[in-house]
Amino acid sequence: MVQAVRHTSVNSDPESLDDSFGLHPAFVDEVDDALVNEDKDRVRKLVSDLHPADLADLLEHLEPKQCRSLVATLKDQFNPEVLPELDEAVRDVVMREMGFEDFASALTQLDSDEAVYIAGLVDPSEREAVFDKLPAPDRMQIEASLEYGEDTAGRLIQRELVAVPDYWTVGETIDYLRAATSLPDEFYVVFVVDPRHRPVGLVELNKLVRSGRPVLMRDIVNPDMELISPDMDREDVAYLFRQRDLVTAPVVEGSGRLIGQITIDDIVDVIEEEAEEDIFKLAGVGDSNLYSAVLEIVRSRMTWLVLNMITAVGASMVIGWFQPTIEKLVALAVLMPIVASMGGNAGAQTLTVAVRSLATKDLDSSNAARIIGKEMLAGLINGLLFAVIAAVVAYIWFEDLGLGLVIGAAMIINLLVAGLAGITIPIALDKLNIDPATSSAVFLTTLTDVVGFFTFLALAAYFLL
Repeated sequence: MVQAVRHTSVNSDPESLDDSFGLHPAFVDEVDDALVNEDKDRVRKLVSDLHPADLADLLEHLEPKQCRSLVATLKDQFNPEVLPELDEAVRDVVMREMGFEDFASALTQLDSDEAVYIAGLVDPSEREAVFDKLPAPDRMQIEASLEYGEDTAGRLIQRELVAVPDYWTVGETIDYLRAATSLPDEFYVVFVVDPRHRPVGLVELNKLVRSGRPVLMRDIVNPDMELISPDMDREDVAYLFRQRDLVTAPVVEGSGRLIGQITIDDIVDVIEEEAEEDIFKLAGVGDSNLYSAVLEIVRSRMTWLVLNMITAVGASMVIGWFQPTIEKLVALAVLMPIVASMGGNAGAQTLTVAVRSLATKDLDSSNAARIIGKEMLAGLINGLLFAVIAAVVAYIWFEDLGLGLVIGAAMIINLLVAGLAGITIPIALDKLNIDPATSSAVFLTTLTDVVGFFTFLALAAYFLL
């Protein structure tokens, strides 16, 4: 049997670690072959030792028909921990194959934050059918969390936690931890609460086990903690975790009562999702991915393609204004895309850095002027360097010194404008409460194209003709 997951021993050459993780293609083919031949015993044997994340990858690699077949084969042994690891489109396939009752049963076996995350992604038309199969306490808990906005801390709340009164001793707390049957699978701190169940601090597990049994919890509690409101934006929560190097933080309602916690594993997912979302928005591909249906992919990309087409017509109109100039000097038609494309690429580099810096709060009004000045200087220096290169190329190619000087001047202007636009457009959109990742690229491309074409052709018309 082919080894399922690529791995490298700890003594291996570090250069070979690039391919250390992930399913082996031959293993995927072997599972696929067993599914095609309906060899259920072989399928179960092949996947029996897979980590939930690897099983999720396997389901995503298979064709939808084989994916359904694998879920049906593993129905009685399906690990619910696979569900949070799946892409949304594949998870829908898995849910329909499992059936609402088994899917609801799987939700009850997950941590509350994961159950809420998955339930929030279920199509509203099918969510009620799933909820009808849930036990009343689980349903109430999930519905309570779903009342919060999709991008808020309320969707990240893990209801399972350890909280003890401040008058307990260390010994009482340890005895409670040993005897309790409903503790979280993993936890890092014990929250200490007052009689109204408001957190007064926390005690790290390492401090708890190192303290004597008679010591009161209030005497070793760490009051330095960050309280999270369930209405707080999840990006702000991620920023807080990053800035304070948090592992966990308590979530409190309006009265200050402790209702749950947010842990670092959820924040890692948030950071990844937000970064992925920004990348997709910058490219104008919406939320589609490799597993989306073709029509969904077309729909998600069409809006921005239409907008790009409109802006491209605007740039073409600028070229049309100088049609007589181009007819007199055909070399302009050959060289003008160089100026526009260099400006677009230089602006995109600045834009990408700016959008990400705004998302991580590294760029704000306090340092905006300094950053704008730095990006303009960088654009000017790049413009001067590439102006020399472009001028030399144009002179050698067309044996025209004037043409070389014109394209060099246009290169300097456009790269300077690109650096300025790449930083100011996202800042301006952010000030207007418009997501910079969504709209910046369209404005930038239009501006650099128009400035590039206009500058080059206008300079050529004035100095060469």
